[in-house]
Amino acid sequence: MKKLTLLLFVATFSLGLFAQDKKVAKIEFKTDVIDYGTIEKGSDGVRVFEFTNTGNAPLIISSVKSTCGCTVPKKPEGPIMPGQTGEIEVKYDTNRVNPIRKTITVESNAETPTVALKIKGLVVDSKDKSVLEKSDKSVMNQN
Repeated sequence: MKKLTLLLFVATFSLGLFAQDKKVAKIEFKTDVIDYGTIEKGSDGVRVFEFTNTGNAPLIISSVKSTCGCTVPKKPEGPIMPGQTGEIEVKYDTNRVNPIRKTITVESNAETPTVALKIKGLVVDSKDKSVLEKSDKSVMNQN
C-alpha cells in the first residue's frame, strides 16, 4: 500500500510540474534590416533597432557584435522585462565612401538565442564628381 501511495504521489507531482508554463524570454524586432538609403559622407550614421520582450521571463542581451570595426553597436545594460521594449543602437562610420552591407549579431537568453540584424545603404561624397561631370566637353559634343 505504501508503494501505491508513493507512486500516486510521484505521478501527481510530475503532472503538476509539466502543467506549469516554462518561463522564457522572447525577442521580437520591429525590423531586422535598416536601410540607410543613399547618404552623404560624414552624415549621422546612428540608427536604432527597436525590439520587445514578448516572452514571460526577463530578457538579458549578453552581447552585440558587428562584422567590422566600421559599425559600432550598443546594447541595453539591464534586463528587459516581459512586455517592455528596448533598443540596440548602431553607429556606422559614414566617412567611408562605399556601399553599406553589415551584419550585427545579437546574443541573449531568448528562446532564439542568436539573431542577425542587417544594415545596408550607400555613402557618397558629393565633392567627388563622376568622370563625365568633371569634363567640360562631352565626347559626343566635340566638333
